[in-house]
Amino acid sequence: MMDSESDAGTVVPGEVPLSAAGAGAAGDVGAGAGDQGNVNQKNSDQPVQKVLVQEVSAARILGLALPALGVLIITPLFLLLDTAVVGRYGGKVLLAALATGTTLYAQVTTQLTFLSYGTTIRSSHQYGAGDTRGAISEGVQATWMAVVVGAVLTLIMWVGAPQFTLWLSQDPTVAQLATQWLRITSFAIPLVLIDMAGNGWLRGIQNTRLPLVFTLSGLVPGAILIPVLVLRLGIVGSAWATLVGTAITATLFLGALVRARTVHGGDWRPNPIMMKQQIVLGRDLILRSLAFQVAFMSAAAVAGRIGPQALAAHQILLQLWNFLTLVLDSLAIAAQTLIGAAVGAGSVMAAKQVGQRILAYSTGFALVLAAVFGAGFAVIPRIFTTDAATLAALSGPWWQLVAMILIGGVVFALDGVLLGAADASYLRNITICAVIGGFLPGVAVAWWWHTGLVGVWWGLLGFIMIRLVAVVYRFYSMKWVANGIHTGEGSDG
Repeated sequence: MMDSESDAGTVVPGEVPLSAAGAGAAGDVGAGAGDQGNVNQKNSDQPVQKVLVQEVSAARILGLALPALGVLIITPLFLLLDTAVVGRYGGKVLLAALATGTTLYAQVTTQLTFLSYGTTIRSSHQYGAGDTRGAISEGVQATWMAVVVGAVLTLIMWVGAPQFTLWLSQDPTVAQLATQWLRITSFAIPLVLIDMAGNGWLRGIQNTRLPLVFTLSGLVPGAILIPVLVLRLGIVGSAWATLVGTAITATLFLGALVRARTVHGGDWRPNPIMMKQQIVLGRDLILRSLAFQVAFMSAAAVAGRIGPQALAAHQILLQLWNFLTLVLDSLAIAAQTLIGAAVGAGSVMAAKQVGQRILAYSTGFALVLAAVFGAGFAVIPRIFTTDAATLAALSGPWWQLVAMILIGGVVFALDGVLLGAADASYLRNITICAVIGGFLPGVAVAWWWHTGLVGVWWGLLGFIMIRLVAVVYRFYSMKWVANGIHTGEGSDG
C-alpha cells in the first residue's frame, strides 16, 4: 500500500510497543517525541521502522475509544438541540421543514462514511509499516475527494432543493421552508466530507483526541448560535448555525493536515491511483451501509403498519439501539486503528493478539450493558413514555434488544477487527446475506402471520445472529489478516 511519495525505502523491522509508538500521535500531528523515530522522516533515503504490537492494555484501547465515542455522539446531540429549538420556536410546520431538509442532507453525507472508515484502514496500514508520510498521504487524497465530491453534491442539492423537498414533504409550504434551509446547508456538504477524511487519517495514526477537540470546537459555537439565530431568522438561522459550526471544524482538520504535511513532507497533488484504491474500498462500505438502511427502514415500515403503538415502541427501541451501537462502535474504531497498524507492520501474531484482547473487552462491556437493560426492563421504557399501550408493545421485543446488545459486543468488535485488515468486501457480503437470509424473512413472517413488533425484532435479531456467525468464523480462520498483509487491501471475501 505504499504510495509513490512515501518514505518507505529500506524496511528495518523494529519492535516498538504500539502504546509507545502512538504516544506522539496522540498529542499533536507535528513532530511528536513519542513516535519512536518515524515521525520526523522526510527524505526517501531514510529507513523506516515498522510499528509492531507487543502489548495493548485496556487503558490504551479506552484512550482511543472514548474520544471516538465523543465524536460519534456530539453530532446527534447537536441535531437534538436544533430540533428542540426549531420545534419550540416555529411549531410543527418549521419542524416538518427541518425534518425534510435534514433527511435529504443526511442521505448525501452518511453514504460517504468510507471517507472516514476507509481512510482509517489505509492510513493505519501505512502507519503500522512505519510510513507516517504515507499515512498522511491517504488523508490528503481523501480530502481531495471530499472537496470534489462535496462540490458536486452541493451543486445538485442547491439546484434540486425545491423538487427534492416537495417530493419528500408533499406540502408546498413545508417544501419552501425546507428549500431555504437546504440551500444554505448544501455548502456544508464538502465541509462534512472534509471532517470525515480528517477523522479517518488521524484515527489511522492513532490520534482520536484531535478529532474530538476539533468537533467540539465547531459544534459548541454552532449550538450556541442555534437559539440566537433561529429566534431572529427562523429556520434559516438553524441552517447558518449548522454551516458555521461545520466550517470551524473543517478548518481545524485542514489546519492539522497542513501542519502534518509540512513536518513530514510529500506531494499535495491529487493521486488518481490512490483515489481509485480508496473508491474501491469505499464501494464495499457504501453497499454495506445501504444494506443496513434497507433493514431498518423496512422494520420501521412494517411497525407502522402494525399500529401507532407498535411504531412508537419501535422508535424507542430503535433509538436505544442506535445509541448503544455508538457506544460499541467506539471500541470497533479502536480495533480498526490498532489492527490496521499490526497488519501494516506485517505481524499476524500481533494482529491476532490485539483482536482477541479487544474482543474480550467489548464482550465484557456488552455483558454489563445487557445486564443493565435486563434489570431495567420495568424502569427504562418509562423514561420515554407513560402510555400503557406503548409500554405493553415494548415488553415483548425488549428482551430481543437485550440479546442484541450482548451479541453486538462480539459483532461490533470483530467488525472493527476485519475493517482494520481491509476485509470490507467480506463484511459487505455477509451484511447483504444477513439482510436477505435473516432480516427480510423475519419481517415478512411478522407481516403475513401477524406476529407484531416481536416478529419484526426477531428479524433484526436474525440479521445480527447471521453476522455473528460469519465474523466469528472469519476471525478464527485468520484469512482476514493473512489476506490483509499479503495484498494490502484485504480479500474479496
